[in-house]
Amino acid sequence: MDFVYSGAMTPDEAKHDVPARTLNGKTILISGGSRGIGLAIARRAAADGANIVLMAKTAQPHPRLEGTVYTAAAELVDAGGQAHPVVGDVRNEEDVQSAVDAAVGQFGGIDVVINNASAIDLSSTRDIDMKRYDLMADINIRGTLALSKFSIDALSKAANPHILTLSPPLNLDPKWAGAHLPYTMAKYGMSLTTLGLAEELAGEGIGVNSLWPCTLINTAAIRNMPGGQQIAAGARGPQIMADAAHAVLTRPARSTTGNFYTDEQVLAEEGVTDFSIYNDGTAQAELVPDIFL
Repeated sequence: MDFVYSGAMTPDEAKHDVPARTLNGKTILISGGSRGIGLAIARRAAADGANIVLMAKTAQPHPRLEGTVYTAAAELVDAGGQAHPVVGDVRNEEDVQSAVDAAVGQFGGIDVVINNASAIDLSSTRDIDMKRYDLMADINIRGTLALSKFSIDALSKAANPHILTLSPPLNLDPKWAGAHLPYTMAKYGMSLTTLGLAEELAGEGIGVNSLWPCTLINTAAIRNMPGGQQIAAGARGPQIMADAAHAVLTRPARSTTGNFYTDEQVLAEEGVTDFSIYNDGTAQAELVPDIFL
């Protein structure tokens, strides 16, 4: 699929002191980018000529999940970027610091941090296994905070630094907490990190935002759920999130912060009017809205 969003500067932007609408030469540190939405975002950046540091746990092929951190890195090089794979777990402080050090050591700094790693379990409070809850809390909340925290010093030296977290708007409609409280708390913890860091880091010019899809996205996480193949028939492809992320990350960081974007919102602001090309096998299926909206 061709990208709808080109990333080129508009004539109005060219007249002002704004960053070029490209990630060429930028260094991006992303968690969990070996497949799905994370890999699509990384591939879009690589097409610009970005340097990508991939931090993911999958060093060996998984029986139910495609790709490893090494195959993903190879894809990014083929797409036109540079890639440095790091096998690590965002729950582990030493692994996170090693990934940050690798980005700085390999490419000289960090321009963008993308908190993509996330775990999902939609069980009710009564049914959730506490180990599963701990996994979600540790990956989603702790991992997002840790990767952001350890990257701040490097980001503060960048020309247009961004932190982008894949998490939803803080929608306090009780139905979302009531539907799957453990997962809601884990995802909203990521969003609270966006809210807090945007305020905390505003003086340093670091843009901190969240991005969430309006519809389900066809990923392994969806397909591996009970009934997932049928659900995926009503999902968009991850390309829409890749184009939306690119648009956010090429905006001026100082004036682009504290937002809870949706993919459609961002791309509409960029002039996209036809979202149908992002449909992934949904020609005969109704798109399924994502949760939290």
